[in-house]
Amino acid sequence: VQLQASGEGLVQTGGSRRLSCVASGPGFSTYAMGWFRQAPGKEREFVAGVSWGGRTTYYADSVKGRFTISRDNAKNTVYLQMNSLKPEDTAVYYCAAVRGSSWSPGGMDYWGKGTQVTVSS
Repeated sequence: VQLQASGEGLVQTGGSRRLSCVASGPGFSTYAMGWFRQAPGKEREFVAGVSWGGRTTYYADSVKGRFTISRDNAKNTVYLQMNSLKPEDTAVYYCAAVRGSSWSPGGMDYWGKGTQVTVSS
């Protein structure tokens, strides 16, 4: 599975941004999908995840209520809708795929290249 994330940009505090991640290769609908982020000088952290069927979602406490993850298996795409953005959301965002149930960065099976989101204060 190859993953390509998009949605890079500069957003003002309080604004919104939607990230997309398109998968190529077989079996997209058999993978749980996640979004992670990495800010300068920090470790990569889990942001949000969605089960293979899209019915179950998971969020880091820091984004709960502001971010929404969703997927469209017909389009091999997973989305991250980010609202009420804060400067501390500034990071490179990565999408990833996993067949297991762990959301640890070390446990993901495939990674896309990151896309930069910068939130200005």
